[in-house]
Amino acid sequence: MNNLATPAATPAANAANTPTPTAADRNAAVLRPPVDVIEDSTGITLSADLPGVPRERLQLRVEEDVLLIEAELLAPMPAELTASHIEVPLSRYRRAFTLSKELDADRISAELSNGVLNVRIPKAAHLQPRRIEVQVA
Repeated sequence: MNNLATPAATPAANAANTPTPTAADRNAAVLRPPVDVIEDSTGITLSADLPGVPRERLQLRVEEDVLLIEAELLAPMPAELTASHIEVPLSRYRRAFTLSKELDADRISAELSNGVLNVRIPKAAHLQPRRIEVQVA
């Protein structure tokens, strides 16, 4: 059973330490990075491809039941050069996922390595499999 719905209908507002996006910001064209979703008995792992994104340009947050990934691509063009062709004209990534109530949003962990963001969302403790010790009488 998949506990993650994709994508959320509307992006949530930014965290308190960043300015709230304007309507133009929310409607601006963004890249939707490919994301692999893998579920096991203890939770869900998301793997998002975010090439060119440094840690300081990545925001991952949960607001209500929505997990929001926002990032900005950092590919500076040297001042003395001009691009004659640009394959990826957009520089912002955004994906939103609605989280199931079976997931524990308070225990989400994330790691960014070599352009791949791995997000682990564990299932709530009472839903995780557990071993029951059998006593001999």
